[in-house]
Amino acid sequence: MKLKAFKDSLADATPPPGVSGALRALWLDAKGDWAGAHASAQDDKSLAGAWVHAYLHRVEGDLSNAGYWYRQAGKPKCDAPPAEEWQAIAAALCEG
Repeated sequence: MKLKAFKDSLADATPPPGVSGALRALWLDAKGDWAGAHASAQDDKSLAGAWVHAYLHRVEGDLSNAGYWYRQAGKPKCDAPPAEEWQAIAAALCEG
């Protein structure tokens, strides 16, 4: 899925069909459903799921838990504003 189509889908009532658990988690987070996003990221056992899981714990303010998930994902801790990190993760997952 292209990033623009993914972002455009935020106007819809449900996530796009067939997206990964990690992208579903980002979609839910963008819609204000942190708990649903967390559940979706937690269910996605891929490196992408771990990366989104890290981002979500960072947004939550649980930096030690976020650090654990960044390590699991093989990604460095992020210091950018959350909206920038969301964009970067979404772009990487949509384009990759």
